[in-house]
Parts: sequence; C-alpha cells; structure tokens
Amino acid sequence: MDVSMSFSQDMDDEYEKLIRRMNPPRVVIDNDSCKNATVIRVDSANEYGILLEVVQILTDLNLTITKAYISSDGGWFMDVFNVTDQDGNKVTDEVVLDYIQKSLGPEACFSTSMRTVGVIPSTDSTVIELTGCDRPGLLSELTAVLTHLKCSVLNAEVWTHNTRAAAVMQVTDDSTGCAISDPERLSRIKNLLRNVLKGSSNTPKEAKTVLSHGEVHTDRRLHQMMFEDRDYEQRVVDDESSVQDERQRPDVCVDNWLDKDYSVVTVRCKDRPKLLFDTVCTLTDMQYVVFHGSVDSEGTEAYQEYYVRHIDGSPVKSEAEKQRVIQCLEAAINRRVSEGLKLELCTTDRVGLLSNVTRIFRENSLTVTRAEVKTKGGKALNTFYVSDASGYSIDAKTIDSIRQTIGQTILKVKNSPEEQQQQRQKLSSQESPTRFLFGGLFKSKSFVNFGLVRSYS
Repeated sequence: MDVSMSFSQDMDDEYEKLIRRMNPPRVVIDNDSCKNATVIRVDSANEYGILLEVVQILTDLNLTITKAYISSDGGWFMDVFNVTDQDGNKVTDEVVLDYIQKSLGPEACFSTSMRTVGVIPSTDSTVIELTGCDRPGLLSELTAVLTHLKCSVLNAEVWTHNTRAAAVMQVTDDSTGCAISDPERLSRIKNLLRNVLKGSSNTPKEAKTVLSHGEVHTDRRLHQMMFEDRDYEQRVVDDESSVQDERQRPDVCVDNWLDKDYSVVTVRCKDRPKLLFDTVCTLTDMQYVVFHGSVDSEGTEAYQEYYVRHIDGSPVKSEAEKQRVIQCLEAAINRRVSEGLKLELCTTDRVGLLSNVTRIFRENSLTVTRAEVKTKGGKALNTFYVSDASGYSIDAKTIDSIRQTIGQTILKVKNSPEEQQQQRQKLSSQESPTRFLFGGLFKSKSFVNFGLVRSYS
C-alpha cells in the first residue's frame, strides 16, 4: 500500500510539473501605474491553495497589501496586489523585488509548501508546539521549565485568544547548540510542558504538546493549532466583557448567491498588518476556495469580499455552517489583535533570559497576551504585549520598576496610551480620498454589477 501511495504521489507531482511547464506563471511588478503603491500582477495555472501561497510570500516579506483583486474561476489564476513597505512607500529594494519574481514566477513551485522567508528551518533545532488554557504567568512557567531542562529558546511566537493559548517554539540544547535528539529527554520535556499547560484547571479541553524537527511556518501553524483547539467557540463572559467584545468584534457576513452557486463572504474591521493572510489562511484551512475577491485596506479600516465555494464545489449549505465560517473568521482576525502594552527587549542573548524576563512580568502582575521571540547574531530581539492580570490599566510606576530591574535601555515601551492616541489622529488625517469610492464599489455583489463573475460549473 505504501508503495502504491508513493507512486501515486510521484505521478501527481509530475503532472503538476507538466502543467506548470506548459503554463508557466507570469509576474509583472509595476512601480509606475499607481501613485502610492507597487502593483504586482500574478498570472498562473490555478490550483488549490495558490492564493494563500502568494499572500504568504508577500506577507512574509513584511509588505502591506493595501488593495487586491482576485480572480481564479476556471483553470487560471489572475490576481493583482497593491503593496507598500512597512513605511507605506513603494517597494524599490531590488533584493526584495528579485525575490518576489523568483518566488512567484516560473522558478516557483507552489506545490512545495512553506518555502518562504517565514519558514523556521529546524534541522539544527527542535520545534515545540503547545496548546492549552491561558492563564496569568503561563509563559513564565513554560520558559522556566525549559531553562530547568537546559533548553535554549531561539525563536518563539505565542498567541492567546478566548481563554486559550498556543505557542510555537524553536529550541536547542544548551550545551551543544543543536537539536535535542535523545528520545527519553524529548519525552520528559513533552510531559513536563504538558503538566504546566494543564495546571489546576478543570477545563474539558485537553492540553497538547508536540515535538518535531520538520520545517514550520509559524503563523500558519498557530492558526491551524488554534482552529483545531476550537478557540472560535463562544464562551461565557460577564456583561462588561461582553459589551467590550461586541464593540471590538469584526463585522463578518456570509450570504449565498444561488444563481452562481457562490457564497459571498464580507469582512469589515480595523486594519492591521497580516490581516489578509489571516483571513485567507482560515478560509483555506476550512477547505473553501476563493474564486473572486476584492480587498481595500487604505486608511484605518479594511474591507474584504470573497466569492467562495467549498472544495467539494458547493456553497455554504446550512445556517450552522454559515455561523461556523463567521466565528472562525472572527477568531482568525482577533488572534493577532495586539491587546495590551507593547514592550520591546533588545540585549545580548543568554541562557535563561526569556525565563527571567517573563518571571519579572509575572511578579509585577502582568500577563503576556502575545509574544514574538527572536535571536539574531547573538542578540535577543523580543516583543511582548502585556496587560494587568486583574484587568485594570497598567500603572506607569509598575512599568518604570520593571524597566529599572531589566534595564532602561534594554526594555522599551513602544505604544503608551499617549502614543496610541497620536497614531489614531495621524491615521485619521491621512484617510484615503478614494476610500468611500472603493467602499461603494466593493459592496456585496459588486462583481456582479460589472459582469466580472462567471460560473464555470
């Protein structure tokens, strides 16, 4: 059976290569036609997941997609993306432009998953995936265990949402700097981390710990892990929290366009980095195919519209399925929402650094809502979003005390309430003059009005 499956896989791969040779992708990068963005046009033979692959490549390069027009009905994929760099300027770096050409053009192989700059190469490290119930001090406890077990954390990303937590960590052996290969040691690490995740909670959801040495695209895995953990399910909250959550809730709608057998998914919410990746990733993981779409995220808000079918060719079939799509997209958007005070740490990396820093946070009643940990050239470059464990506003004196303990030049506050207010005012004054023009153009059934949607079923 294994031989026959391997043969079938090889045949599929060869067929895909043949199709690609017959219909090589074409990428056009245009810095002239749009005043304030680089326009990237991608034409290619269509295949399941190709939209996510393209969006993933652009997102991993830290590019901002301000507009997108998606069309992949039939056997051809034709998309247009307006992108800028992190400063809102056109992309002019020749290294980046060349990478885009090579990654999306004829040299690319979309069937080889997770080949972008966002992939963690783990041949020399061990990847740990953790899922469990969130609680104050959890990250501090996990990193303390890893330090005790003589594991160094090279890279890590931690998300929390809806009382659940997920983390992907890349660790090495303290003494060798290499991946941990001893089965008994790996088993001990796995069991101790699972015990920490379980804590004293009586939650019916199981804590999960997975160790591997394969390649991992961190953001994609975190979405998959939290989706599998069903973090999108409703939970019981107090009235005050419920009102606050409702105010922050994205506006997600799903309607069926029965004449063309499409389901039309629209998303309206506050714009932020990687928003398009998060929604496309979720639709793909739920096995929906985007046939047409439009995205407009100029200004402070984002509008996304997708014409989708399930991979089996059908639109959304029931009210229960509709609600599940809405809940999953809301969860995908909220997982990466940066709640809390942003703290950035930059210092020489050392064994136990992450454990010490998170312990100081815990001792000062701060809980980490999201974290990104990186090491580069012997330097630790860490970002933490923290909030008060009791739900109150963080006292400025607490932050000053923490910075004095860790080091004023090592730990910096990046988005104080005053800075957030200034940023909101700046964004409001820069609202795009074409915002409402495109907002009206992309209302539900907008593609119908222009005759751009055709059914090939």
